[in-house]
Parts: sequence; C-alpha cells; structure tokens
Amino acid sequence: MGKLTGKNIRLRALEPTDLEFLYNIENNEAYWEVSNTQTPYSRYILKQYLENAHLDIYEAKQLRFAIEDKKHQIVGMIDLFDFSPQHLRAGVGVLIDQNHQQKGYATEAIKLLNKYAFSFLNLRQLYANITTDNKKSIQLFEKLGYQLVGIRKDWIFSDGDFKDVAFYQLIHPSILHEKNIL
Repeated sequence: MGKLTGKNIRLRALEPTDLEFLYNIENNEAYWEVSNTQTPYSRYILKQYLENAHLDIYEAKQLRFAIEDKKHQIVGMIDLFDFSPQHLRAGVGVLIDQNHQQKGYATEAIKLLNKYAFSFLNLRQLYANITTDNKKSIQLFEKLGYQLVGIRKDWIFSDGDFKDVAFYQLIHPSILHEKNIL
C-alpha cells in the first residue's frame, strides 16, 4: 500500500462499509453536473456496485478509491475512468466531501493517483474535464501540472443553461518530481 499512502491520507479500495458515504455522495444533486447523473441511486444498486468494485481496471475500465484521512475516516473519492490500455490513458475525477475541503486532501490524492497511474499502470497520460466556472478545480489541476489543451463549448447543460468544459491533460513527464506533480 506504499504507492497509495501519503502524509495525510491514503487511497484504498471501496468497502461495504462505504455504502452510506457513497449513497450520500451519489444522491447529492450538487454533484450530478460533474458526474453525468440525472437520477438518484438506490442503496440496493450501490450495494451491487460495491460488490463488483473488486473488478480489475482492465475489465471494468475504471477504478475508484476511497480517500481516507489519518483517523481512517472517508473524506472523498478519486477515480480513474475511461481507462484505455491501448492508448495508455485515463480520466481523473476527484470529489472531497464538503466538510473536508480546503485541507489539501484533493492535492495529495491526485499526486498519489498520478504516481500510481504512471508508475504502476504505466499510463502515458491522464486527463480531466472541468467546467470553466469551477475555478477551484482548475487551480488544483493546474497546480499539479495539468495543462489546458482545449475548451468544449456548450458541453454540459445544467440549470437551464449550457456550460463550457475545459479539457486538461498531464502527459507523463520524464522527471516527475521536478514539476511537483507527485
């Protein structure tokens, strides 16, 4: 677990005990815009999801970690999604519970995930899709070396209006520590 353990957090596999946290996150309408969700999830469906969370990333094409603090309390989740072993890339999504934001957890979680994706999964690139009005996420990913490579105009329809989405990429650099991304 050394690759997934940082100074203040660790990334771990989802457990059956995470059901209530997952239920609350997945059914929080404030997060639906970024998760492409339009309907609530039942505990039954989420329990089935947790039962299948053990599937290999090569089979499921995604991997979700719980972000746990030093007190072993789940504070958020981080995902690799749209995993493409052929093209050596995956998308990154991170969510920190509102009660635990502004503590550096997202920064540390992304650094750990970057390191895991580049060194263990041997990916060439990671990417993130961020609505252009989400200044905190843009600042976070830019701080970690992700570069803006394009804007998708009117990409997301939310609250009766269209939003642009910024597409950020992190291409595996030759010296990861120089850019402070790991």
